[in-house]
Amino acid sequence: MTKQIVFIIALLATLGIFTYTVLRLISFFRLTKPYPVRDFGKRLRVMLKVAFGQTKIFRFPVIGFLHALVFWGFCVILIGSIEMVIDGIAGTERALGSLGLVYDIIMASGDVFALIIFVAILIFLFRRIFLHVKRFGGIEMKHSTHIDANIALTLILLLMVTLLGMNTAYVAGNLQGEIAGVYPVSNILAGLLKNFNSPAVHLIHEVNWWGHILLIFFFANYLPYSKHFHVFMSVPNVFLSRLEPLGKLPNMDSITAEVKSMLNPDTAFAEPSGDTQPIGRFGVKDVEDITWKNYFDSLACTQCGRCTSVCPANITGKMLSPRKIIMDVRARMNEKGPGLVKNGKDYSDNKSLLKDYITAEELWACTTCNACAQECPININHPTLIVEMRRYLVMEEAAAPGELNAIFTNIENNGAPWQFSPEDRLNWVE
Repeated sequence: MTKQIVFIIALLATLGIFTYTVLRLISFFRLTKPYPVRDFGKRLRVMLKVAFGQTKIFRFPVIGFLHALVFWGFCVILIGSIEMVIDGIAGTERALGSLGLVYDIIMASGDVFALIIFVAILIFLFRRIFLHVKRFGGIEMKHSTHIDANIALTLILLLMVTLLGMNTAYVAGNLQGEIAGVYPVSNILAGLLKNFNSPAVHLIHEVNWWGHILLIFFFANYLPYSKHFHVFMSVPNVFLSRLEPLGKLPNMDSITAEVKSMLNPDTAFAEPSGDTQPIGRFGVKDVEDITWKNYFDSLACTQCGRCTSVCPANITGKMLSPRKIIMDVRARMNEKGPGLVKNGKDYSDNKSLLKDYITAEELWACTTCNACAQECPININHPTLIVEMRRYLVMEEAAAPGELNAIFTNIENNGAPWQFSPEDRLNWVE
């Protein structure tokens, strides 16, 4: 009974902290603009293929396969974690054991995956600490970012150690009795405990059981403040993927409607109606101008650097890093969001996402080739956000590069990008 009370207190504390974090994030999402979500059937297919199938991660076959194994392993081990919560509340042991063969398969898979994940995480830690992989670096990747990654990987490593320790002690303590489930790896490891007496094996089981579940509770509340928040966010982010072709750049609906109205003979010369809504800001200047999907992207970003590693602008030495653009959105919301929530949308800290976090030089370096969006393992679309910020520079501040300003002037004066007047438009033939 004491164990149940302690467990329920720990569970309620975990849920309380997690609820606070979720409500905080929801308050930030409310500051952003709408993003339509349609065609749920196609989204489900994309999610099954990209998120659960891990298809885009296999561009790096070896490391990609290891990452896929870690993801699939977590999906299986999650069932065991749910069982532990049931056991902790109800005071039972292996509560789902009545599932029979299905339970045997789940437990066997989880036991094997625990070892696979343990080995994979060791490899990931070795790469991060000793190999200095180029795409893990960059001006946006601060020392604290690397420490955060190592902490998250270490926590996963400890989760696998405690899981295997718990299963091993469970098997060793029940060798003469009935064992619920099948544990291929733990059966082998149980030989290490053959010289331990029953109380000692029970103590090892309890230490690992509590260690595992408390690590899960801590990890769940650590993730939202870590780069590894993608553990929660990546699957829904893929479901929310932009479904249009990568090369399609979105227009502003208000401007499109205005142009169509001007081209329509029935409305072109009509008097404006009295209920005309004022047009909002063109493009994106700060976090209150982005869509909620842009902010979702920033929370889901794995910071893996695959986008930046294939960016032709970055490869040729320009300032642009698509990863930095997405990371800056999250950082800026963390900075300005609390003030906006407390003081309303008129709040200003005399800073902005554009210029204080992201420079015009970075934005204009983008060729909109969409290599970053193509490569992203969770389908973040970087160019749409970049174009929206460029749209602000052009339409609000007329701050386009000189070459573009010349084109705009020619379109305005001559109806074409060239310097010829309409009467001389065929001069190019000569």
